[in-house]
Amino acid sequence: MKRNEELSKLAGVEEWDFIVIGGGASGLGSALDATTRGFKTLLLESHDFAKATSSRSTKLVHGGVRYLAQGDIGLVKEALKERGLLAKNAAHVVKNQSFIIPNYTWWGGIYYKIGLSIYDFLAGKLSLGKTRYISKAQTISKLPTIEQNNLASGVVYQDGQFDDARLAINLAQTIIEKGGSAINYLKVVNLLKNDSNKIIGVTAEDQFTQKQYTIKAKAVVNATGVFTNDILNMNNPKHGKFVVPSQGIHLVLDKSFLKSNDAIMIPKTSDGRVLFVVPWHDRALVGTTDTLLKDESFEPRALEEEINFVLETARQYLSKKPTREDVKSVFAGLRPLAAPKGEGKNTKEVSRSHKVITSETGLTSIIGGKWTTYRKMAEDTIDKAIEIQNLKQTPSVTEHLSIHGNMNADQVDRSSHLYVYGSDIPSLQSLQQSNPAYAKKIHPDHEFTIAEAVWAIRHEMAETIEDILARRVRLLFLDARAAIDSAGTIAKLIAEEKNHSPEWIAQQTEEFIALAKGYLLIPYSPRNII
Repeated sequence: MKRNEELSKLAGVEEWDFIVIGGGASGLGSALDATTRGFKTLLLESHDFAKATSSRSTKLVHGGVRYLAQGDIGLVKEALKERGLLAKNAAHVVKNQSFIIPNYTWWGGIYYKIGLSIYDFLAGKLSLGKTRYISKAQTISKLPTIEQNNLASGVVYQDGQFDDARLAINLAQTIIEKGGSAINYLKVVNLLKNDSNKIIGVTAEDQFTQKQYTIKAKAVVNATGVFTNDILNMNNPKHGKFVVPSQGIHLVLDKSFLKSNDAIMIPKTSDGRVLFVVPWHDRALVGTTDTLLKDESFEPRALEEEINFVLETARQYLSKKPTREDVKSVFAGLRPLAAPKGEGKNTKEVSRSHKVITSETGLTSIIGGKWTTYRKMAEDTIDKAIEIQNLKQTPSVTEHLSIHGNMNADQVDRSSHLYVYGSDIPSLQSLQQSNPAYAKKIHPDHEFTIAEAVWAIRHEMAETIEDILARRVRLLFLDARAAIDSAGTIAKLIAEEKNHSPEWIAQQTEEFIALAKGYLLIPYSPRNII
């Protein structure tokens, strides 16, 4: 997976069958679906793969307990099926995670046990395990940091957890292995149309060299998530708004706030939302909020009221009360919700299901949805594009398609942080052994090694410090201070591998530190730990 090799493919193809715009969950899924049906497929991403929404999720592969409470049985059933498939197709990045609902009323245990037993039933043979009721003493034993005042009981249920950005990279690798092409930092700046006003391709600009490419295609798919309206606007300035961004934020705390392998699920917060406290990469991930925004952004920022809401809610349920000083990193993501018909709807009333819409110009757009159902979203999108472009009818084959890195679940050693690399682990380990410097840690407080950064540059199309520290290893999301301290190390490494200048190192480091400071709640001055 090398960017220069992918760019060189552009000259060798006169017309692609599919161009997919967008390198997040829905774009990667759509490109993989089209590629594996035998279509010549090119995916174009303006930034890095999963730069926006698709690296900023709550890291859950789930049916959506909240949607069950809202009576959206169809969405829950579809998501539970996809959860089960993903656990088999990418067992190295998806794992079974037990969640505990702490109950502070006598009837809570009965209510949630019944509701979650329906959840299990809807999963059918793809169920991850049965829901069970546990006593107050058992709940405290499993969750030693839970607030014990007025605690009555607990309900344990099973759902999935994953590393979103790692899965995105694996999907890009799979696209290329199956004969497709995927290129980051190649931004679509124009849609090409013929005399009949039908789309026949795109103009794309390399974000590093500013070189423009004219690329022809039979079908163009708009899978740009919260930026869907931008491409629709390029297609037709009078299109109207089809997507509204809803922001969710996450605070990352030290593992001392959750001394457990079990996650906590708070089913009803003060304003009716769901809140999770989830173990992730030896930290506690707390979120999320649900705030409708007017404008989309590649670097959304947590609002003060969201930060306060998450901290206050966490304090109600944790015996160790988190403060702003305890937050290792804060990150925000935007959900691409299908715009509601009427004005004034809040996010809880906006459907999480996906929609495929088509334009008179032949553009196919996928809107809404979530990571868990990315495969089904992609299948529906490519089905629709085939139909409107009269392409060869071929069925989707992704339902049981093994994704790059996949291993048998019982062979995955989750005691090592390298488990997310799956079948690439032996190659990564041999890289670590090839050079004593590669075996060293990127940062002394974290287990990620220099070899992982070198691997990301050589095999995972990482081009910037942010690509490595935010998405190839997850240091920026786990500990923004450590990421800031590691910026210079990573800049020098990229410069060595790609022959960049000292000026590039200085500029990249400065840009990354400015970005990373936005992930902190307390000001921080970088330390040079090279």
